Amino acid sequence: MYLKQQTVLKERLRAILREQYEIELPALVVEQPPENKFGEFALPLAFELAKKLRKAPRKIAEEIVARLAAEPLAGFASFEVAGAGYINARLQRAEAAQALAKEMKLAPEELAAKPLHALVEHTSINPNKAAHVGHLRNAILGDTFVRLLKAAGNRVDVQNYIDNTGVQVADIVVGLIHLEKMRLADVGALMERLTVEGERIDYYCWDLYARVSQWYEADEAKKAERKQMRLDTLHAIEHGGNETAEIADKIATAVLRRHLETMLRLGIEYDFLPRESEILHLHFWNLAFEQMKAKGVLYFETEGKNKGCWVMQRPGTERAEAEQDGPDEDAKVIVRSNGTVTYVGKDIAYHLWKFGLLGKDFGYRKFFEYPSHSCWISAEEGEADHPHFGDAQAIYNVIDSRQADPQANVVGALMGMGYTEQAARYTHFSYEMVALTPRCAMELGYAVPEEDQGRAYIEVSGRKGFGVKADDLIDKLVAATKSEVDSRHPELEDAERAEIAQKIAVGALRYFMLKYTRNSVIAFDFKDALSFEGETGPYLQYAVVRTRSIFRKAETTAEQALTELAGVEIDGMLDGEENEAIWAVWLRAGKTSLLLEQCIQTAEPAYLAKHAFQLAQEFSNFYRKHHILTEENAAKKTLLLATAAVTQRELVRSLQWLGIDAPEVM
Repeated sequence: MYLKQQTVLKERLRAILREQYEIELPALVVEQPPENKFGEFALPLAFELAKKLRKAPRKIAEEIVARLAAEPLAGFASFEVAGAGYINARLQRAEAAQALAKEMKLAPEELAAKPLHALVEHTSINPNKAAHVGHLRNAILGDTFVRLLKAAGNRVDVQNYIDNTGVQVADIVVGLIHLEKMRLADVGALMERLTVEGERIDYYCWDLYARVSQWYEADEAKKAERKQMRLDTLHAIEHGGNETAEIADKIATAVLRRHLETMLRLGIEYDFLPRESEILHLHFWNLAFEQMKAKGVLYFETEGKNKGCWVMQRPGTERAEAEQDGPDEDAKVIVRSNGTVTYVGKDIAYHLWKFGLLGKDFGYRKFFEYPSHSCWISAEEGEADHPHFGDAQAIYNVIDSRQADPQANVVGALMGMGYTEQAARYTHFSYEMVALTPRCAMELGYAVPEEDQGRAYIEVSGRKGFGVKADDLIDKLVAATKSEVDSRHPELEDAERAEIAQKIAVGALRYFMLKYTRNSVIAFDFKDALSFEGETGPYLQYAVVRTRSIFRKAETTAEQALTELAGVEIDGMLDGEENEAIWAVWLRAGKTSLLLEQCIQTAEPAYLAKHAFQLAQEFSNFYRKHHILTEENAAKKTLLLATAAVTQRELVRSLQWLGIDAPEVM
């Protein structure tokens, strides 16, 4: 409702500016007043026009308001000039509420104007150990953004990039071969034994990875020899066709399957798993290399520190005229002098494939089954009948902020090759790390020195074995929630209580990861995440549960309450200070589609999380001030029930986009 009326207002204003001033403003800023009593929209355009028209902003605002008043605009009650030149616009509140009550789903005009084929890559955990709490932020951010894009009408492919030939997988193989003295058959026997004993291969690798990392540094005299073992192992894995590579594939595939099982606990699913091994063995880079040379993006350096390398100029760097004759020492190396391709080079080739610009494709095999679809994995030779991935119009890569430079280099390469439209639709969806509060670390059994117990957070480290495995975190959240649900609802069957606990735990975790903007460091804490008060997932879920209780007691449904509002005259029931709490709920509920648009434009799901929390707060304030079930005025009671109903509808919709389910009871 709000976004629709904002669009109507903008169109009218553009028409007035053309007719009265012969001015086109491509971007019209529409703000939201600090309090509803000032109206629902605030327009600062008079300040922008002041220099062009050489008039005082207030005079311009008065002229525009006069034009708006001369031809009434559907859905608006009035316009007025405020302060030095703001224009405040007021909605017809009753009309807006009636319209919103009928919106059982987002109207077509509130969806993406031109739906895109978007590709979102997220999670992308090295398949060498169990997923940890930091990986959960990536996966939850990515999955939520996928839900937002789909809600706006876009076609979305969800990809999870698997670096199965990298150094971290090599470290596990070094541990198996050199520390555990295993061959391929022994690794197979290990995996069978772990399955029988109910142990997890990703947990086993978690401990082995920490041991290997310490082993490399343990003996100064053997440090160089052990690092060479690592390098030799890495090269064997990259080359393929040998026992070392087979061990790596066996372990990486098993760990990957565990990762998918872990993420499924949070409702996170994927469509395609492109692997580094196929990018190497299908020679994606060769095709990219030829394109980049042909288009002048790459050049061969013949002097300086990068002599013998193929390099490209870093994006955003300009060389002084005096430096033009010498080598560009800051150039980005893409192919080293020994002929090996850097990470950025392989990433450029991969992104040319994503945009359908490479001229080559993966083979595809089914790998993992979800209730509604199959997840495919890359292969050198795949199944004949398969969906097609790639050829995206927009790409979103959920990768932490430390990868900003490699991501910028990929964009720079696309720009240099002339793919400007694709580069403009390439988004590095960056985020900061997740740490633990000292309290959380101690609850998980870690020894935290007294001098560190007052710190805001403690960083985790997989190499040191210090961190929270994702499954352990989920298990602990579920257990804590189950205890609370058991005490509150002993009358329910155990399976039902377990399901409720699972929904609350997942909601708590997902909301905690989403409520912070992406550029914020998160310090995870069990108590904060699980609280039923404040800005938490359980608080929002409880708001939905409360609305359901209202409708059970009223012996009706939310849908029925919204339908019945259409037959009631509510003019005046949303005006005045005594009804401000009612209107605040309707106005906030009407902004859901606006928040969807903002989240996609800014790639920031935190805005939707905040919106859902504010709606729950508005509803709580309304609930305290108005006694729904005992209201004697029939028309007013219908409005109050519809207010609870629109809260439920928009909260449930928002929570679904956040990947959160609200249980029936809490």
